[in-house]
Amino acid sequence: MIPTTKFKAALCGLALVAAAVLPVNAASAVPDSMSIAVTKPVPKLGYSTQSVKTLTIDFQYQQTGYWCGPAATRIALSARISPPSQQQLANELPTTTNGTDWIGQVTRVLNNHVGTGWYETKEMPNDPPTQAQRDLLWRDIVLDIDNNYPIVANIVAPANNHPPGYPNYTIYHYFTVIGYDSGDQTVLIADPAGFAPTATYWLTFNQLATLIPPKGYSA
Repeated sequence: MIPTTKFKAALCGLALVAAAVLPVNAASAVPDSMSIAVTKPVPKLGYSTQSVKTLTIDFQYQQTGYWCGPAATRIALSARISPPSQQQLANELPTTTNGTDWIGQVTRVLNNHVGTGWYETKEMPNDPPTQAQRDLLWRDIVLDIDNNYPIVANIVAPANNHPPGYPNYTIYHYFTVIGYDSGDQTVLIADPAGFAPTATYWLTFNQLATLIPPKGYSA
């Protein structure tokens, strides 16, 4: 990935909200509950144990600042088929310079390409999510990953609740969940934005559950 991709990815959907009211140190601080994920080594893809399951994917960073939806969709498809290009998926979703405006478009395209009705759109309108929504999300992660179906999540990440490396403002984005560890309830993310130092990284399940509202995910 060329360095410019990192700031281009910040424009995913052109839906950004400045967070100047937060000091940089406050925005970058990592709560204790998230520290386990931040320092956790990323396994080789396809690695599995009794508690850990990760999927093998063909990773690409998003090729424009507004193609996080196509890129995340392509990552998910690559676990099952030889995936289309980001350009083709951008056409099918359809994605514009304003981004991909609804997770339901991703669900439709995923099902069209895998040839099944496996994927469903799961909305999470409550912020914070209800316990029932959290329970369903964890169930979906385990069920989908166990059956080799990555999950595509549409997230809203404010400056005080960021995945690793995100800049100091609110990011509207899509990324792909490609693994989990039931031992410590962490999830493995393949993130096409390029903000993090690695293409894949761990998040706590608790953090993922707070990033998705008020959007949704395909599972």
